[in-house]
Amino acid sequence: MTSLSVAVDIGGTFTDVTLQNPATGQAWRAKTPSIPADPSQAFINGVRLALESAGAAAPSITRVLHGTTVATNMILEGKGAHAALVTTQGFRHVLEIGRQDIPRRANLWAWVKPQRPVPPARILEVIERIGPGGEVLTPLDEASVAEAAEACRRLGVQAVAVCLLHSFAHPAHEQRVADLLREALPGVAVTASVDVLPVVREYERSLATILNATVMPAVSTYVARLEQRLTDAGIQAPLLLMQSNGGVAGAGTIRRAPAVTALSGPAAGVVGAREVARAAGVADLITVDIGGTSADICLIKAGRIGLTQQGRVGDWPLPLPMVDMVTVGAGGGSIARVKDGALTVGPASAGAEPGPACYGLGGTAATVTDAHIVLGHLPPELLGGRMRLDPALAEKAVRDNVATPLGLDLHTAARGILAIADSNMVGAIRVVSVERGHDPRAFALVPFGGAGPLHGTALADLLGITTVLVPPAPGVLCAEGLLAADLRTEFHRTLANAGLPTDAEAASVLADLHQAAAAWFDAEQVAPADRAREDVALMRYHGQGGELAVPWGGSVEAALAAFRAAHQALYGFVLDAPAELVTLRVEAVGRLPAPVLPRLAPAAMPAPLCTRAVHFAGGTRDTPVLARDALGAGTVFPGPAILTQLDATTLVPPGWTVTVDPSGALLLHRMPG
Repeated sequence: MTSLSVAVDIGGTFTDVTLQNPATGQAWRAKTPSIPADPSQAFINGVRLALESAGAAAPSITRVLHGTTVATNMILEGKGAHAALVTTQGFRHVLEIGRQDIPRRANLWAWVKPQRPVPPARILEVIERIGPGGEVLTPLDEASVAEAAEACRRLGVQAVAVCLLHSFAHPAHEQRVADLLREALPGVAVTASVDVLPVVREYERSLATILNATVMPAVSTYVARLEQRLTDAGIQAPLLLMQSNGGVAGAGTIRRAPAVTALSGPAAGVVGAREVARAAGVADLITVDIGGTSADICLIKAGRIGLTQQGRVGDWPLPLPMVDMVTVGAGGGSIARVKDGALTVGPASAGAEPGPACYGLGGTAATVTDAHIVLGHLPPELLGGRMRLDPALAEKAVRDNVATPLGLDLHTAARGILAIADSNMVGAIRVVSVERGHDPRAFALVPFGGAGPLHGTALADLLGITTVLVPPAPGVLCAEGLLAADLRTEFHRTLANAGLPTDAEAASVLADLHQAAAAWFDAEQVAPADRAREDVALMRYHGQGGELAVPWGGSVEAALAAFRAAHQALYGFVLDAPAELVTLRVEAVGRLPAPVLPRLAPAAMPAPLCTRAVHFAGGTRDTPVLARDALGAGTVFPGPAILTQLDATTLVPPGWTVTVDPSGALLLHRMPG
């Protein structure tokens, strides 16, 4: 084995690793507790465990892929660098004003506008003005830029974001300001909006640029530390990091635009789920990634992963292209509390430290994982025996925190915890399905993450879904998705004039974007045969506040027809009103070698490892516990059953049957009646 790929996904509770031989598809997996104080340490610990499992040496690794939450956590926790914003004179308060809407689930009367990542005291103005059509209304006054640089020195900022009015239409002023600031402020990270998000909407563009600037120093340090750890371990392979759009990019790209990693790990999981489903012949699926802290939900139609530019990270809109998914605070570590006589579950999580009570690391709060332990859903050991669980501590946590305050017996309290967690996730699944014109019953549910296969059938029952597909390695699917990802980036251009352009005008804009994509392909050394490109139009009706992304189709008329069809599918109607083409986007993909997918051989039904009493809603059942890796292709058996493996546990309740697909996936089907 002289050419191995390794993929590492760092989550809030565990760090998942998959080491793979791309030529044969053989894989070795590892799961190790995350180290929040130094994620890079957990990264290298996991890689070493995988190498030990394979009996391979570090130099045999020729490709390293990584999904990271460093930028995400910094944005969510407001712990980014001390930053300043440089903008056009007269527009200092764009960020503070923001938008008139409030978050969908917020209390209209109690909601308070969150503090902006950069206060007005650190927003500096320069004299210049570009018109919406790209015309220069006021030339750039470089003396005002020098004054802004001096103010940045006085303020002691570590990063500067530059976002000038209408710079997407004419970037020369903004690029010059950024260059002058880099010269005047050595050692300070400087980000220009045209390098992050060159599209219309000043507030969102300013936020994206600021968030990129605030996480840039820390992400650059983290990437450098990772590269040093890899070198020290004898691994000389290049480091590729997952982006929010479902593609990977080199470390240099991530240093320049770290905000593109905001949904890094969840995006990798969606890519992995699509590949697993494709191997099993399933094209329409809803993915549910349930980790220790959150559940990430995405809908895939006809094998296509949708992108959105209306995503959010915490309190902030982040209109960078990202996989279209919804996140809720429901995971294995979600804490159950009784307040004012009502039981709530999440969004607070026990995380990796101290973790659920059953981990025995000092946690005393009742969590979703503790509820599973109480009901007998989980084995007494995880991670192949490297991590023991304490049922007594789980029972005490559920009893003291939930059962006793509510006057319930232990098992009813545990089922209540799971019911509320499932209800929270079902609400998010309806957002990506029913609210977008899709019937969830027409899709297969693909649960993954460490806790996903424990909840899959319960979620399906609530939604009327009759097929659940459990991936071969559900607990490390985010890592496996990295192995299936391609290089990917996007190029945008907002059109100068409202309305519909002529085909010639659109072709001119697309030609410029195609040229930028070609330069990117060359820089990434993508062979001509491995290059793919898709043109997308972002359109709306006149007066609407947001756009729909539709295929360009080669002409304005084709794009308009696609827009009307998309509007009908999403909203149930079309308008007799003029449409506008706001932005053209080119999505560039550099295909990486796809790993071989091994096929499972047939095998006789294995004997159970043991039989355990498991508490289901319909009563207690003696349930066989099976080793999943002993199952062969074509095996069919009914529930109840518990399937154990290194990275996850699958719960099959009564009323469901299991079919083992040759791809290694489990197909769970609801029995009629």
